[in-house]
Parts: sequence; structure tokens; C-alpha cells
Amino acid sequence: MAEKQASRVAYGEELVAQGRINEKIVVCDADLSQSTMTCKFAKEFPDRFFNFGIAEANMVCAAAGMAHSGLIPFVSTFAIFGSARAYEQIRNSVAYTGIPVKFVLTHAGLSVGEDGGSHQTIEDIALFRTLPNMTIFVPADAIETKKMVRAAIDIDGPVYIRASRPVMPCVTEEDTPFDPYKAAVLREGSDIAIFTCGLIIDESLKAAERLAQEGIQACVVNFHTIKPFDNETAVEIANKCGAVITAEEHSIIGGLGSATAEALAGHSSAKFARVGIQDKFGCSGTPARLFHEYGIDADGIVAACKKLLAE
Repeated sequence: MAEKQASRVAYGEELVAQGRINEKIVVCDADLSQSTMTCKFAKEFPDRFFNFGIAEANMVCAAAGMAHSGLIPFVSTFAIFGSARAYEQIRNSVAYTGIPVKFVLTHAGLSVGEDGGSHQTIEDIALFRTLPNMTIFVPADAIETKKMVRAAIDIDGPVYIRASRPVMPCVTEEDTPFDPYKAAVLREGSDIAIFTCGLIIDESLKAAERLAQEGIQACVVNFHTIKPFDNETAVEIANKCGAVITAEEHSIIGGLGSATAEALAGHSSAKFARVGIQDKFGCSGTPARLFHEYGIDADGIVAACKKLLAE
């Protein structure tokens, strides 16, 4: 298994690697390149890096112009600023025209930790999901992040990659296949399915191991692509297991839980429940403490699975 690494660090490394191959790649940042790790690209390709300062709306509009000119712009800042502050520009200047601007926004979710609720983006996936033409990736780890960057370059349209702040364990390998349009089964099981993504994949695998010790076989599925959603796999596994839990570091409204509910409605009679942030804002604390308090760690997932199976 590969060493632990933050997805934002993997993003910075892959940007440089792809920048050496493709001269059309340019990078835009909003004065946070040391945190988003686009500083690596800026150091090697200073003439293809643009710092817009704290002017996210302007940055998105400029990136749209670059895309219309034949370039492949990667836009980065913290997820709270990149998704919400510049939303109208993303909608009208990028998604509406379907141009290939790639948003890799970092420091998403509760895992921002001590920065608190004002910076913990728990609604970014929901915002991007409502936009036509938008593809949404949530990487499982650093390895998958790099694969997503490469996939994003090949997609003829806007893409959002949700990157995280903390170092995370790698749950995939370099040779693990990555199909942008197909969910990946990480653990087989027939009693209940755990649909998950991002940092919560590791917690879900821990939960599945604990459930197995009690005779409950949980299938763990990595829904790395939230849009377009793999409805076929969702329905197939739900019908096989008869019970589904979604687990995510995002509001239960508009994210993986909502996408799954929409996929299963009218197509599966499986029991269903959502593990995520229950319509509330975040607060300050370590990521591990917050995951526990908000019920999205292994303890919370195990409890949710048992409750659903007991109903």
C-alpha cells in the first residue's frame, strides 16, 4: 500500500507532471497557492500561472476566457470560496457554455478542522451537482486524485475535483482501475451496502471490518464520481444486499446520499439511510473529533448499519 498523502499535495504534483506534457494547461489561484499546492506548478511554469488575489469571481471569468481560447485552465482555492463566492460566474460563464474549466478546490468538508464552520464546506457537492454539464469527482486518496486530474484533462467540459486538507491513507493502488463513470467495489458483502466517497472510505472500510466480526458482511462501494452518477451499479448492489447506507463528509442534502436516493427511487425496495452531516454547520475541532461528533466515523457507520438492519 502506498504511503499516506494529502489529496491536495497529490494534485499539486500531478499538475506539474501534466504541465510538462501539455502546454495548454494553465493554473489560476486566489492567493492560496501555498495551501492548494498549485505553488509547485507556479515554480516550474511561472508564465502559465496566474494569481488573482482574493477575487474569485474575476478568476473564474478569466479562466472561462482562457478555455474559450483553447487552453485548459485549472482553478484552485479553498472549497468554501471557490464553490459559493464565485457560484454565479461558474454557472453562467462556465457550466452554461460547457467549456473545459477544471475546478480543484481544496480544504473541503469537516476535515478543515480547527478553522471551524465558516470554512468547512459541507454544501459544495450540492451546489456543483445542480449545474448541467458539470462532472464531479471525490477522490478516495492521493493515488485516485492523480488519476482524476488526468481524467479531467480528457473531459470536454467543466469538472469539479473535491480535494482535502489532511493527510489520508491510500485505499487504492497505482494499478487499481479508474473508470470515471463506474463505481468501484472495494469490499464484497451481501448483508448491507455502504456507498461512500472521499475521506469516509477509510472509515467505511474500518466499519465493514468491525461488522464482519459480528457476522455482518458489508459491501463497500467507492462512488468516486458523484455526477454523472452510476445509477446502474447503485441499483444492482442495493437489490443484491437489500439495505444501503450512504456515508459522506458532506450534508446529507444534495450530495452522495441524495444522488443515491434519486437512483434507487422506483428501482429498488432496499432499506435506505444516509450517514452524513445532518443539516447543520460544522464547528472547530480536530478532524477525528468532528467525524465522531457528527457520526461519520467508523463508530457512526457501524451504528447506522445495525439500526437499519434492525428495522
